[in-house]
Amino acid sequence: MTRTARDAGYAVPAVNVFDEISMRAVLAAAERTASPLIVQISTKTVRTAGCAFVTDLFAALARDVTVPVALHLDHCPDRAVLTEVIASDWSSVLFDASDRDLDDAVRETHEVTAEAHAAGVDVESEIENILGVEDGVGSDESQHAYSVEQLAEIAESTGSDLLAPQLGTSHGLYKAHPQLLPQRAAELAALTDRPIVLHGGTGLSEADFRSFIDAGVSKINISTAVKHAYMQASLAHLEVARAKDRWDPPRLIADVSAAVTDVIAEHVAWFGADGKAAGTGSAR
Repeated sequence: MTRTARDAGYAVPAVNVFDEISMRAVLAAAERTASPLIVQISTKTVRTAGCAFVTDLFAALARDVTVPVALHLDHCPDRAVLTEVIASDWSSVLFDASDRDLDDAVRETHEVTAEAHAAGVDVESEIENILGVEDGVGSDESQHAYSVEQLAEIAESTGSDLLAPQLGTSHGLYKAHPQLLPQRAAELAALTDRPIVLHGGTGLSEADFRSFIDAGVSKINISTAVKHAYMQASLAHLEVARAKDRWDPPRLIADVSAAVTDVIAEHVAWFGADGKAAGTGSAR
C-alpha cells in the first residue's frame, strides 16, 4: 500500500483507533473516499482490550469493506506484545527501539524483523525518537538522533520495511508551528526505496502534508485528531442531552462516528489518497 502510494505521489492515512466506534468510523471514511487506509492500534489499547479482541474486531468490521485496509501495531517497545501481535497475523508492527542505545536498537530490530517476516508481517522501524508521548510511549526530549545515511544503512541491514525518522514533528497538539524537515525526508528517500512514515501529523496544514509527500513520505499517522473529534462530539451531544433531558446512546454513537469519519475524510483528501483504492494492492 505504502510503496504504491510513494510511486503515485500520495500518502496512505494511518489512523489510530481505540474502540469499536472509532474503528467503524475510520473504516467508513475510507469507504466514503475510496481510499486505502491503515488502522493503527496503540500498545496501550492492545494491553487494555486484549490482542485477541482487537484482532477479531478488525476482522469482523473489515470483512465487508471494499477498499484495501490493514491492521498495524503503533509504537511498541515491548517485545512480548510484538510477539503476540505477530502471531495474530496483523499486517505490520512498529518496533519502537528509540529508547535503546544504537547497538541494542540494531540488534533487536534484526530480531524483530526476522520474527515478523517469518510470519509474513511487515516491520516499521523507529530508532531515533519522535518527540512527544502517545498513549504512554515516547519522550518529550530528544534521546537518539542519527544521520540519514545511518538510518538508510541500518534499515537495509535489518530488513526493516518502513522507516519512521524524526522529521520535526511531534505527537499531540502543537502550541506553535513546528520546524518541519521535509528536506530530511527527501534526503532519506534518495538513499532508500523503503516507505517513509510521518508521525505527529495532527495540526499540520494541507500544504505541510504536501511538502512531505512531495519529499517521499507515503504513510502519515493521525491520532490526536481522532481523539479530539471523538471527545468534542461526545461533549456537544451530552450538553444538548442534558439541556433537553433526552438520553439516547445510539444517537450519541452516531454523532461521534460522524465527527470522526468527517475529520479522517478531510485528511484523506489532504494526503491525496481519495479515489486511490482501485490502484492499491490488497492488504490482509
